[in-house]
Amino acid sequence: MFRRGRPQRPIIFRRKKSTFWWIRYRDKEGKLHKESTGTSDRDAAEQVLQERLKARDEGRLPILFASRKVTFGAWLDWYLETRSKPPFRAQKTHEQNLNAAKYLRPVFGDLPLSEITAEAIEDYIHHRLQDKRKIHKKLGVEFGGTIKPVTVHQEFRVLRRLLNVAVKKKLLAVSPCSSVEFPMLLLSATRKPHYMTSNEQKTIEFFAPDYLRRIVTIISEMGLRPQKELFPMLKLQVDLANGVVHIPDSKTPSGIADMPMTSLAKQAFQEQVQATTCSEYLFPSPSPRATKPHISKVAKTWRTTLRRAGIEYFPLYHLRHTFATRLSAGGVADNFVTQMLRQGDAQVFKRYSQAKLNMMREALEKLDRQANEHRENSGTPVAN
Repeated sequence: MFRRGRPQRPIIFRRKKSTFWWIRYRDKEGKLHKESTGTSDRDAAEQVLQERLKARDEGRLPILFASRKVTFGAWLDWYLETRSKPPFRAQKTHEQNLNAAKYLRPVFGDLPLSEITAEAIEDYIHHRLQDKRKIHKKLGVEFGGTIKPVTVHQEFRVLRRLLNVAVKKKLLAVSPCSSVEFPMLLLSATRKPHYMTSNEQKTIEFFAPDYLRRIVTIISEMGLRPQKELFPMLKLQVDLANGVVHIPDSKTPSGIADMPMTSLAKQAFQEQVQATTCSEYLFPSPSPRATKPHISKVAKTWRTTLRRAGIEYFPLYHLRHTFATRLSAGGVADNFVTQMLRQGDAQVFKRYSQAKLNMMREALEKLDRQANEHRENSGTPVAN
């Protein structure tokens, strides 16, 4: 109920010993609110008042008040503890979030979520792009060249994810990151995925050790993730009789699945099982002093193999891109290729029915191992 007497309409006023303008207004229930605008400019204060009245009319005031009680630092701690660790995110992703937090916290840590603006985020990006790399050495810290744009973009992605979760939790009405555009293209700063041609694959397999040759075949034929899915694989997960591999753990929940084999992949699995009869792991570690019972790194051997084959270096993980390219060239629909890769949040696939093994087998039959090598006149004709 409003008090009797002179009505208290929304106004801007000054308080004693305050350099900022204050505003006074009522919410939908008639409760009176007074708050500082944080500015000494009357026009800016008027804008703050209009924003509050608009939020009241749209029913966003409770969200606004909640976001003023939670600081970015507190929200960051909650996110790192409950939304960043496995099983929500992979361990590697959690480590990237922790690294980004080291730079985000000093800038935004003490600010309430509601006071983080698009302008403040743009200023952060601008200054980070001008920072120097810190190189830690025995004698102290040295400064190198400027930080790579991809590093700053990774920090921006973490910030965007943090604030998007805050929107879902009703602490923010809208994320300020939605109004921020990264100031440069990253195409020149990131490594483009390499497509391995069939001739390159033959050359690589010729120079590669037997176990690495089988790894190349399996990933290019099935698109398995090397570090998370293939290297720690147990022989119990390999069903040669039915031509299926069970993946109980992956980078994302959608990665957990039963994946059918192609004939070439099945042959590679069979050869690897026969070559490692003394271990329960498909790719056991050759060193008794290794920290893990299975191989975890093949970077040095992979790099050596590519050098001997006369092929410019590209990461082993790019064989997943080769797998996807060959499926697409074979005529498999894009959304089904995404399901075959088992990548991304499960919400991505909400419009499509779950892929069945028989459908996946049919898709694998269309895998084109000569993708990107056909003659120019063999492509899809362009409509007039």
